[in-house]
Amino acid sequence: MRFLHTADWHIGRRLHGFDLTESQADAFTQIETIAKAEKVDGILLAGDLYDRGLPSESSVEQLNAMIEQLNLTDQIPIYAISGNHDSAIRIATGAQWFKATKFYMATDIKDAFDPITVGDTQIFLLPYFEPFAAAQYFDDESIVHLDQAVAAAVAKMKTLFDPDKKHILEAHFFVSGSTTTDSETQLTVGGLASVPLETLKDFDYVALGHLHGRQALQADNASYSGSPVKFSLSEATQEKGVYILDTETMTREFKPLTPLRDVQLLHESFETLIDPIFYNGLDLDNYYGITLTDTKPIPNVLARLREIYPNIITLEREKGYQASLRPSALNVKHQDPMALLEQFYELVAKDDLSDQQKQWAEDALKKANKEVQP
Repeated sequence: MRFLHTADWHIGRRLHGFDLTESQADAFTQIETIAKAEKVDGILLAGDLYDRGLPSESSVEQLNAMIEQLNLTDQIPIYAISGNHDSAIRIATGAQWFKATKFYMATDIKDAFDPITVGDTQIFLLPYFEPFAAAQYFDDESIVHLDQAVAAAVAKMKTLFDPDKKHILEAHFFVSGSTTTDSETQLTVGGLASVPLETLKDFDYVALGHLHGRQALQADNASYSGSPVKFSLSEATQEKGVYILDTETMTREFKPLTPLRDVQLLHESFETLIDPIFYNGLDLDNYYGITLTDTKPIPNVLARLREIYPNIITLEREKGYQASLRPSALNVKHQDPMALLEQFYELVAKDDLSDQQKQWAEDALKKANKEVQP
């Protein structure tokens, strides 16, 4: 059997205010193309389908169209679980009917104990859950941490193993020793909300979701597929994609995705950034996190850079900001009020007045001058 492992679609996510709908749609098209080209027997979708528990109507419409395309049009079985960003109750709506088209949606811990047999494989779907849900299910008040809860769930799943089958677990949590990025909601508090890799050793493969980088975990029998789209600057250097798992050999192959708009870091001086020789070699539609090496004030720096790089998501200075003036250096008696205001704002706010702020100030000065005229 061949399966495509993906996770963390986060439909509805924004990148520092920028809409990622087109990027997510493009990534989905590539995933569909890979699934069809590899003739997969199913898709393992390991949680965080949405970015929030109450997604917008447009997000629901987008995800519905994706699932419909894969499951109804392409007739590819889907094995999905809810993640910590999903509302389990909401995405569980209709789950019993979905099974008629081989779309399996697990949203409750009890779903993990109803394995799905596909060819030579048993698939166990363990959605994101809080430890209290396991304590209630097992009627065991001693279960208070995630590692205890997963250990109890795994112990029960092992009693359901068919010895003649391969065993795949699909889950959404943090495995001890994994590395994180800024865009992930942390599920660890004092190390108590992580699961030891040893707990998962009896599965032939564990298809994980939650962490957005595929290199987050290095294990023979478990991996995070990572998100198909970059969601933060900390993911700038990550290669996004999906895994193809072959259960006959229990090997997996990574298939990269090409971003519609990449996330990149630039660490340069202002003069370098506005030099055509430098920026003509860049894809200016990408999202940029810029760190300036300059320490002196640059008038309207963000607006000027956005004329070249329209999708700037952050702008910082490498060594901070050195004001060019001290309050005692301001010659109040012989300066135009607007020039004085701009210098004072630069000194105090360590930024330039925006065009809108300048307009407000000019309007206020005109009003003040009229009121003092005899």
